Amino acid sequence: MAEDKPRLTTSAGAPVVDNQNSKTVGPQGPLLLEDYQLVEKLAHQNRERVPERIVHAKGWGAYGTFTVTHDISKYTRAKLFSEVGKKTEMLARFSTVAGEQGAADAERDVRGFALKFYTEEGNWDMVGNNTPVFFVADPYKFPDFIHTQKRHPKTNMRSPTAMWDFWSLCPESLHQVTILMSDRGLPVSPMHMNGYSSHTFSLWNANGERFWVKFHFKTQQGHKHFTNEEAESVIGKTRESYQEALFGSIEKGEFPKWTLKIQVMPEDEAEEFEKKTGWSAFDLTKVWPHDMYPLIEVGEMELNRNPDNYFADIEQSAFNPSNVVPGIGFSPDKMLQGRLFSYPDAHRYRIGTHYEALPVNKPRCPVHHYHRDGTMPFGLHTNPDAYYEPNSFGGPVEDKSFEEPPHKYAGTVGRHEFRANADHYSQPRALFEKVFDDAQRDRLFHNIAAAMGGVPEFIVERQLAHFKKVHPDYEAGIRQALKEQHGYEANTIAADGDAARAGVNAAE
Repeated sequence: MAEDKPRLTTSAGAPVVDNQNSKTVGPQGPLLLEDYQLVEKLAHQNRERVPERIVHAKGWGAYGTFTVTHDISKYTRAKLFSEVGKKTEMLARFSTVAGEQGAADAERDVRGFALKFYTEEGNWDMVGNNTPVFFVADPYKFPDFIHTQKRHPKTNMRSPTAMWDFWSLCPESLHQVTILMSDRGLPVSPMHMNGYSSHTFSLWNANGERFWVKFHFKTQQGHKHFTNEEAESVIGKTRESYQEALFGSIEKGEFPKWTLKIQVMPEDEAEEFEKKTGWSAFDLTKVWPHDMYPLIEVGEMELNRNPDNYFADIEQSAFNPSNVVPGIGFSPDKMLQGRLFSYPDAHRYRIGTHYEALPVNKPRCPVHHYHRDGTMPFGLHTNPDAYYEPNSFGGPVEDKSFEEPPHKYAGTVGRHEFRANADHYSQPRALFEKVFDDAQRDRLFHNIAAAMGGVPEFIVERQLAHFKKVHPDYEAGIRQALKEQHGYEANTIAADGDAARAGVNAAE
């Protein structure tokens, strides 16, 4: 081994003696199953790829930085927008929608425009397209639409008939079809197109005020497009024109930039907007007129670093519209609501249960949760006693200070506490007093006492306080059974005692 090179090992760390020759019986003999290094190498090769994305399979990406240039704190409490000059690391992935991984880059198609911002309050994923609208307004139709963009089940070829059949039966698609078939449908590179949230999201500020918002990322490189004939010529020479352009530009130090601008609508104006325009503010097939809601500048996005490993950082990158941070929220946009389920579900299927623990997807802030086990549970080194919630062993707890204000437009959408004034004691009391006889009650006491063996005293006492609220005899019977079975001698705690009150309040 050369002194200046690291030693080659197996995945378990054992040194590899010979990486050139398989182990055999004699020079020409058959291979041996005991050659575990060969088995490991071949088995890993069979598993090097993961399923490609159903849509947006062909993509190109890079790391970069977002810098705030204008104050929008009156609209949002999100920390990544908290002050002018603030910088946040981020990742971008651009893609075509319909093509498979081997498709040519320069094909007429909508382009995905997905961004991941690694903020101190978690990851914010802005998962949009290079168009401000989409073909359908309801997620129920999304699988049907994608079927028309993929291969015909009999011919295994793309079907213009299916595509135009669907569009002609769905006039809501006209806006997006017009954009797709215009110059905008064939940008020459990822750097020469805009990005849009397309969906309406919401912002909410430190005072609990909500605003509807659309995000626009305007290219600073200018718009450039291919004609069909120019694209055919490019594809004849290379199928990787976008990858070459993005990767090459960054390698040369010519860092592409976009300006983030937003349209903002006060929450209470959504109904009035619909009366004025005739369509919903949350309709994904429509835009907000700029004369009604002008663009407000926010900051600048710069891509300045190519990934060291495309598969690890771009193919395994997972963008979710459901990844929001305090100060950014959702809207009643039906398509958005559907994507909040379908995107993380796709990642769990494609990459694995703990896909957000992969380095490219992992938040740069502390992460504490109770998701356990499954495949590849990367870095789940938690308190072994705090694997459920609520618990008494110092596990992570909720923080009400980040509670999002309720949606006025959507009526009663929110997290409602339906147990706050509930009576948890009268029905167990009726069961204990009126249904059970003395023998049943005695067995109840002894069964509960048997199940409490080895439980810490403070937990036992907290539970006994609940039993006493049901009926004093309930608590007394269990306490006696505990003494008989386990020698339990703790003092009785009155129902209005500090420990009992704390335990009951926590449980309620």
